[in-house]
Amino acid sequence: MTKTLSKLLTLVSFSLLLYSCNTNKEVETIEISEDLQLIKINDHSYIHISEIYLESGNKFPSNGFVYINNSEAYVFDTPANDKATIALINWLQNTQKVTIKGVIFNHFHRDCIEGMDIFKSHDIPCIASGKTLFLMNEAKSDTPDRVFENRSKLKLGNKTIINTFFGEAHTSDNIISYFPEEEIIFGGCMIKSLDAKKGNLADANISQWSETVSKIKKEHPNVKVVIPGHGKHGGQDLLDYTIALFNTQSNK
Repeated sequence: MTKTLSKLLTLVSFSLLLYSCNTNKEVETIEISEDLQLIKINDHSYIHISEIYLESGNKFPSNGFVYINNSEAYVFDTPANDKATIALINWLQNTQKVTIKGVIFNHFHRDCIEGMDIFKSHDIPCIASGKTLFLMNEAKSDTPDRVFENRSKLKLGNKTIINTFFGEAHTSDNIISYFPEEEIIFGGCMIKSLDAKKGNLADANISQWSETVSKIKKEHPNVKVVIPGHGKHGGQDLLDYTIALFNTQSNK
């Protein structure tokens, strides 16, 4: 390795570290209940964290997202258990005094949709892609109220939300939700936190995973905050880590 290349790699590594630190500073942790925690990114943006109960008896923390503006909110993935779902709805409606306009599902797995019936009982629209609807029907689970194809653009006051299917990865239906005014991506289980393992591959397309995330990075080169389905959020380094983790050429 040449000295020039070595210096360049050192500079890139330092820049990523500095970027990650800047991305994660000044966040506030809010304990809503013993079942639900929020990470406040800014006045509009919150990560919701809850635990899914596995058939083995183990528990596993899962991330979702909440976006608030002008006394309205969208939720991205339900909390992963009923108690946490009820706590989130109560916090939004009773404490924050906002109207929940809908909940958008990242993909069809339980950690995204576990609380769907509770949202429906509150007459809150459940929204998913056509691909997710198909897989929900196959799994004989409850189904969404509204369906979009590969892309959906929502408005929340003067702010925009773009939900997009870029390709198969963790599942054949996984989407991302992008918030351009904040430069935030909620990537769900398609995106891995730093040092995470590959995780659940039961419905994955490993050969396309890296390419799909590369498309996301190309489409959103200025993103500042990236939120995975599990683990700590960060910056573009999460996209790079996920691309490398599933790069079938380099892993041969």
